[in-house]
Amino acid sequence: MVSGANLRDVQRLSPLFEQAGFDGIWFTEGGRTAYLSCAAAALATTRVTIGTGVAVAFPRSPMVTAQVAWELADATEGRFVLGLGTQVRAHIERRYSSAYERPGPRLRDYIRSVRAIWRAFQGDDKLDYRGEFYNFTMLGDTWTGGPIAHPHIPIYAAAVRPWMLRMCGAEADGGHVPPFHSRRYLDDVVRTSVDEGARRAGRRPESITLAVPIMSVVGDSNEELDRWRERARMQIAFYGSTRTYREVFEVHGWHETSERLYESQRSGDLAAMRAAVTDEMLAVYAVESSWGELADAVIDRYHGAADRVIMYFAGTSVRADPAVIDRWASVTDMFHSRVRRMSPV
Repeated sequence: MVSGANLRDVQRLSPLFEQAGFDGIWFTEGGRTAYLSCAAAALATTRVTIGTGVAVAFPRSPMVTAQVAWELADATEGRFVLGLGTQVRAHIERRYSSAYERPGPRLRDYIRSVRAIWRAFQGDDKLDYRGEFYNFTMLGDTWTGGPIAHPHIPIYAAAVRPWMLRMCGAEADGGHVPPFHSRRYLDDVVRTSVDEGARRAGRRPESITLAVPIMSVVGDSNEELDRWRERARMQIAFYGSTRTYREVFEVHGWHETSERLYESQRSGDLAAMRAAVTDEMLAVYAVESSWGELADAVIDRYHGAADRVIMYFAGTSVRADPAVIDRWASVTDMFHSRVRRMSPV
């Protein structure tokens, strides 16, 4: 996973990740857009999946998103995955000045309308989408993206809580699980809700891909481990301060932790936020190991729960120290070797 990189860095780093054996590169959206990074990576690679992990949906018209995704699917020759998320109300209304009411149903309608637009681009249907929030009824030849060789673009929806997870199972091709999660939360809430949504919609639960970013605390020295422990601790604190993630604490009995983090975040008390994430929590929400044991640690925790595992700090670590790409190459090699041994012949 890569965030906040300038486009020349993306162009330089993407082939390194591909050569190191990663299966995909996912771009977050913050101060820099995910789509432009995907374009830079698409033109610099030939094998890896390129995806938004995730792009903010509501500030962009579904038509704009459909057009950009169509071009990326064409440029990658079918390697692009569109990951969409709602963000939180404050950002959508105050940073983007966009509508946020009923975000779950709005995102569902968004996904449906994007697919309708793609069918029209490909020439399979006339554009006549009339939804709860979005309506698209005009698309002349001048404005269509035109048919492409790889028109079936997977859509992954970011989901945390049960309603959105059920919607993901019913409507999306996959779900982006937040980096702040635990194996128990994946089993008890995420997978259960996604499967329920899929069955209600007459879909096979196993057809829905769960993409799971992992906070890794990896190192061969105490200094290296301590550095990534603190990075993971603060990342957990920032995610946990958003009360949408309250249940991720509560399934483990850590009630009111999210509220305490929220208050500390509002007052700017970073030390209190850091202190609220205990070592016990860190062990539950992050994977800690040496470099040589990381592949096994990831597989042992996520086997049977995740379809794709995404190393959340990999992009950050390589940008800080390009030489660490060799460590990641060893991890991916060990990971793929063990997965092959586990797979039925």
